[in-house]
Amino acid sequence: MSGTAKTDGNGGIALYQRIRNDLEGRILSGEWPPGYRVPFEHELMDTYSCSRMTVNKVLSGLAAAGLVERRRRAGSFVSRPKVHSAVLQIPDLKAEVENRGEQYSYKLLDRQKRGALKRDKARLEIRVGSPVLALRCRHDADEQPFALEERLLNLSAVPEALKQNFSVIPPSTWLVDHVPWTEAEHRISACNADKSLAADLQIEAGAACLVIERRTWRNGEPITSVRLVHPGALYDLVARFTPAG
Repeated sequence: MSGTAKTDGNGGIALYQRIRNDLEGRILSGEWPPGYRVPFEHELMDTYSCSRMTVNKVLSGLAAAGLVERRRRAGSFVSRPKVHSAVLQIPDLKAEVENRGEQYSYKLLDRQKRGALKRDKARLEIRVGSPVLALRCRHDADEQPFALEERLLNLSAVPEALKQNFSVIPPSTWLVDHVPWTEAEHRISACNADKSLAADLQIEAGAACLVIERRTWRNGEPITSVRLVHPGALYDLVARFTPAG
């Protein structure tokens, strides 16, 4: 009974926070990826020498924060990252193309591991020379270019990306499935296609294009920066919301 008093009495709050910080850190660091089964309550009780009430409070708090999903009789599992945005969600280009009734395809155009350049410093907020993986990809709808993707991955944050050749699975799909993030930023603009971009998108030079730039972080550490360019005639943005947001 003395052990229970230490965890659920005056020291209960401190112990709860220590366990919460420990589990949350494992999730946000990627040590426990999306879909990972969190240890059962009795396992956590043994690990931290605490009561079931304390463990239940920790798991309930993580579930309320959207970090874990509790399933009856099955246990608790690390949640897939969720997007909360009043304007724009992180796009699933495959789903968007298929929802239009068209066939989706994807092609990796270029893959380079290199040191970050001066222009990369502004995009990814990392030091010049830091290791990055630079990717160029094209997403097609019915064999016509739908989007050109230019992406930088911070290899200090996601070194496991080097093991992926991304010739089959788009980098965005792999990131959502394997790399948790805590903050995202979107920037929407427009441009006129220069000769190089026009050739990649199979449009006329000077044609209007929609540009979506996105950056993600995990606990303040940059993960990726991506620039998606769509032919203006093929893409629009729609948001529906209430006066209260």
